[in-house]
Order: sequence, then C-alpha cells, then structure tokens
Amino acid sequence: MTASADPSLPADHRELLAARLDEVLARLDAAAERAGRDSTEITVLLATKTRTPAEIAAAVDLLRERGRRIAVGENRAQEIAKHADPLLADNGVTRHFIGRLQTNKARDVVAFAEMIHSVDREGIAEALERRAEAAGVRRDVLVQVNTSGEDSKGGFEPTVEAIAPMVERLRASRALRPVGLMTIGANTSDDEDVRASLHRLRTLRDELREQLGAEELVELSMGMSGDLEIAVEEGATIVRVGSAIFGARPA
Repeated sequence: MTASADPSLPADHRELLAARLDEVLARLDAAAERAGRDSTEITVLLATKTRTPAEIAAAVDLLRERGRRIAVGENRAQEIAKHADPLLADNGVTRHFIGRLQTNKARDVVAFAEMIHSVDREGIAEALERRAEAAGVRRDVLVQVNTSGEDSKGGFEPTVEAIAPMVERLRASRALRPVGLMTIGANTSDDEDVRASLHRLRTLRDELREQLGAEELVELSMGMSGDLEIAVEEGATIVRVGSAIFGARPA
C-alpha cells in the first residue's frame, strides 16, 4: 500500500508535507549547485522520531515521486517496532539507526538497521559485532566523531590518531563494515563554526582513506534541518532531516 492510498493521512496533511519537503529539496538543490554536486546523489534520511507510519510512508512516497535517494532513520530503539507497520514493512527503503546506542539495545538495532551511524566507542562496536554475528548478518556502520568538541555530544576526538584504531578494528570484522564517518554540527548560530565542524569531518575521512588505504570510507553523514546547506556544500552524502519536513514534534 502506498501512502497516497492511506485514509489515515488527511489530504491537507499530505499537501503540507509535500510543501515542506519541496522547500527542503529546493534548499538542498541550491546548495548542491553551489558546490558543483548532483543533488540526486545525496541521501535524504528521514529522521522519524515520534512520527507515525502514515507520515513516514507519505514522505517516502513523495521523495520517490521526486526521484530522490531515500533512507529512514530512527534514533530511539523503542520506536523501531512501528516500522513493522504494513505501510512501512518491505517498502524497499534502507533503514538506519541514528541515535546514541546503549549496548543492551544492540540486538534490536542490528535486526532493524542496515546502517548504524553511532559507533562512538569500543563497547558499542563489540555489542553490535556480537549481535550481528549471532544473527548471521553484516551491517554497515559509521564512526561517530565529535568535531565540535562539545561535551554534550558523543564520538571520537576529531583526529586521525583517535579514529584510525576503530576504523581498522571495524575493517577486520566479519560482521561490521565501516563505510564512513558521522558528526553532529556545532550547536551555534555562527555559520562559520558550523562549517568548520563539518569541514573537519570531510578532512578526516579523506585523511583516513589516504593513510589507511580505506577507500570504502565513502559516506559523510552530517547536516540536519537547520544546517543542511552547509553540510551539502562541505560534502555530506547523507543529510538527516526531520522537523523541516514533518513539522515540529508533538509536545
């Protein structure tokens, strides 16, 4: 079933969703043009925290109509179950886990997500590897880097020396496959500080590829609703967008 056939999503809600989505895509397209990039090669990752299956399915449907690369991302393990809804199950969209992960939720996350963004410490890598091996699957993972240096954020220090051991550890794994890096931009209204934090991720990715011969490190997951233009200009391959498409979360 497609979202357009779902009576639980009113037509006016779908129209508002489409308008917001088109505004986001216009922003993304303009930033990509400035950077000399093809915007259709950038994955729009729908951040689906608190969103209903009908809303998610509608957004997926609309993005498909517009020829975009799509993924859905959950950042709370307790919300994974909603993706089994008939509107979302087997819809062919890659599923990501984008939140800070507790080791006791590793099994649920491995079962849900084809890509896991938040490998921010050794204990998480161990837990994910153990659960993926038990399930007989291999999962793509991103190493999270704290490029802003903010205490409230997880992730490795933004140096090759801090990140390289984890990348090499993951490259040796039979169950996890490192495919890139992730960061959350600096929490500030100063665009130059945001840009610096995102630019650092790309620099680190390129340095790791060169020094380790890790050509598989392709992905840069960075940029959200508020800073997606800067992220695209700085090379993001995945942008995480929630409120700019779905609207403010329910109180």
